[in-house]
Amino acid sequence: MTTHADPRIAVERYWTAADHRDWATFATTLADEVVYDLPQTRERIRGKERYLTFNREYPGDWRVRVERVVADPDGRQAAVRTLFTTGDQELPAVHFFTFDAQGLISAITDFWPEPYEPPAGREHLVERY
Repeated sequence: MTTHADPRIAVERYWTAADHRDWATFATTLADEVVYDLPQTRERIRGKERYLTFNREYPGDWRVRVERVVADPDGRQAAVRTLFTTGDQELPAVHFFTFDAQGLISAITDFWPEPYEPPAGREHLVERY
């Protein structure tokens, strides 16, 4: 049986949990085999546990606000524009989400304003391409 959750609700829940560092709730939005891509740093993370660790260990005191969500009518994909705030710096980003048949996030691709080299210390979680 295929069930499709509303992708708008799913990504709002994902980002609210991330903003509050509520990693237990954040985990409930993800498929076990989630794949996370960061094209600017040429990094890929495979699997829920690695992706959770990546987020738990991410440095800095940042906040995120969802500005817009666009989802397909079948509930399988969504695009999200966010604004991250770190101190007095604001960083816009665009994120593409794909959902599995249960409505869990199975793939995420993040696009940030400019390419950058990844910070040291997360090599144990990522593949470089």
